[in-house]
Amino acid sequence: MSNALAECLIQTLPCGVTGLFNPYRDHCAQDAPCNGPDAKLSRLVSHLSCEPEFITCGEAIGYAGGRYSGIAFTSERLLGEGAIPRIPALGSRLTKRKLPFSEPSATIVWKTLYRLGIAERTILWNAVQLHPYKKDTPLSNRTPTPDEVALGEPALRLLIEAFPKAKIVAVGKKSDGLLRDMGIIPIAAVRHPANGGATLFAAGMKELM
Repeated sequence: MSNALAECLIQTLPCGVTGLFNPYRDHCAQDAPCNGPDAKLSRLVSHLSCEPEFITCGEAIGYAGGRYSGIAFTSERLLGEGAIPRIPALGSRLTKRKLPFSEPSATIVWKTLYRLGIAERTILWNAVQLHPYKKDTPLSNRTPTPDEVALGEPALRLLIEAFPKAKIVAVGKKSDGLLRDMGIIPIAAVRHPANGGATLFAAGMKELM
């Protein structure tokens, strides 16, 4: 099921849109030879291979995280450490960078999930599972526009329909807004961990539990 689901999800995501990088279709100059779109899709398949109790939905993929990992809130460093459930520790680097990319939000999210004992039972996604970057600066992050967030609705709806028993947690205002526009009320809306929100994110998740 996870393979078919992953294929259906990425088919809904556009490619070739200015300012949006699609990790499952586009190639990045920083990718190691072994880490093209197919490798990122394969890791997504593994990530989806569970019966989740929770689906946490963030805002968008970041340049130091999902752009290279293919999974929301997940960095090359965490994958190299074998810290992500259902995905074996990397045998080689994902990027040509001297040191593995490490994303603060990813570290905070997984640390919190493990502390609460729900890492194995959680799927991570985004309102828009694409990387919005600033003009002429691929290795940058920017807030997705409302139109860009709307591009993620078909995939998010498919994901939620595939796991009808999962509880939906909105991480940040963008995902909360999209979910509510879709007529889906999340079980909780917690602070996004970026930009000083780590403590409030962890507190919100703990309260949810």
